[in-house]
Amino acid sequence: MRIHDLSDTIVALATPPGVGAIGVIRLSGPKAIAITDRIFSGKKLSEQPSHTAHFGRITTTEGQAIDEVLVTVFWENKSYTGQETVEISCHGSSFIQQRIVELCLQQGARMAQPGEYTLRAFLNGKLDLSQAEAVADLIASENEAAHAVALNQLRGGFKKEIQLLREELIHFASMVELELDFGEEDVAFADRNELANLVKKIRLHLEPLIASFALGNALKSGISTVIAGRPNAGKSTLLNALLNEERAIVSDIPGTTRDTIEEVVNIKGIQFRLVDTAGIREAQDAIEVLGVQRTMEKIEQAAIVVYVWDVAGGMTLQDVYQDLRALIFGHEETENQPTRTTMPGYIVVCNKMDRNPLFCTEWLLDPCMPAIHPYLLGPEQPVPPQLSADSIIPVSAKNEMNVEFLKEKLFSVAVGGHDGESAWLGKSETTIVTNARHHDALRRADAALNDVLLALALGLTGDLIAQDIRRSLLCLGEISGEIGVEDLLENIFSKFCIGK
Repeated sequence: MRIHDLSDTIVALATPPGVGAIGVIRLSGPKAIAITDRIFSGKKLSEQPSHTAHFGRITTTEGQAIDEVLVTVFWENKSYTGQETVEISCHGSSFIQQRIVELCLQQGARMAQPGEYTLRAFLNGKLDLSQAEAVADLIASENEAAHAVALNQLRGGFKKEIQLLREELIHFASMVELELDFGEEDVAFADRNELANLVKKIRLHLEPLIASFALGNALKSGISTVIAGRPNAGKSTLLNALLNEERAIVSDIPGTTRDTIEEVVNIKGIQFRLVDTAGIREAQDAIEVLGVQRTMEKIEQAAIVVYVWDVAGGMTLQDVYQDLRALIFGHEETENQPTRTTMPGYIVVCNKMDRNPLFCTEWLLDPCMPAIHPYLLGPEQPVPPQLSADSIIPVSAKNEMNVEFLKEKLFSVAVGGHDGESAWLGKSETTIVTNARHHDALRRADAALNDVLLALALGLTGDLIAQDIRRSLLCLGEISGEIGVEDLLENIFSKFCIGK
């Protein structure tokens, strides 16, 4: 892929291949208008102003008409790519589209590589690298949340954040570098206390950006939500209620669900990938053993775990606490130590309230409270310290009682409360990081800044401080594409579709 050769004129189908009402063929490059003029029967395009559309015919060199089309002209520096660009809107026949592309190739154009139009926009300064990647995210967005985050990044929200951080740091970097030129003079141009305060300030800005990746990645790809619990707790019934359709088989026979069932539900523009799992118990056969193993694997990968408890099924509070420790909080029962690297969001669903209307969710938080029903009594067991009242929801999945409230709770857990909701809906200036490359660069920049603080605390020389500052600037520059991106370009833009 000749990623820096801007002298060619490229052509590609910009709409999905196949039969449709219309298709759009895009040309971009120094000869885009001239090539189109040679196959277009209508107004002379080279004499028309930018951003104008013209009706005519596409014809072969022999004068054979191929199609009636609408041609839109964009002059250099006024187009998406920064080069002359022509978009030919033709009828959606695959034959017509192919013939028009062939005619363009015959007149000197070449086929575009994946992402080459957006690559040219980047190389011509129309987009920075983070905005270019946002184009791919915008095209791939499948829900309102992913769309909102990608659009904010495309408009330059993330770019502005990074630019402000770099500009503040560059000033001090230049002062430290200047000191190196006067090493024998023992002159200090950069105040070390001011530099330390600036680095701390920048790290405070980086911290929420780095932390936002967990939310951003989930919004972009969907929230993995596992419905777990013991057999006959009502997990499949709850899945059906959330989906509002009979997706999973419901039975009173324990072990009916032996494999995971995955479906997607959209809640306020966020996609939740719901996973109904096999009931957790001592398996009765080899197939059920595999089902329980898959359940545990899904739980380990989940962003949210919905634990379903049958409040009319005879489980003691001790049973519930043991399940919560093992499934959600990741604690070994004997050592009470975390085994997870990160704890998922969680919701405890007290299901089948229609069969036990006197049940109180507060009992989960106070095992010493006198129980009305004897089956709730059991050996005293400390309440898991992370268990909170606002994450315990009484539900009757069979009667769809509180199912809508459960959806609201899922949404709140996913976006991190009202602040997160405002962020992804575009109601605040908060930037959410969705790209793994950006997240890695931010982490490395933060580590370099931490080294700057350490060097300042130890009183190290300016050349060592300058080296760490340069490293931080390099990492931040990788995000926007200002420096150090040569090896990244082909990898990034090769993932785009051909016509973009």
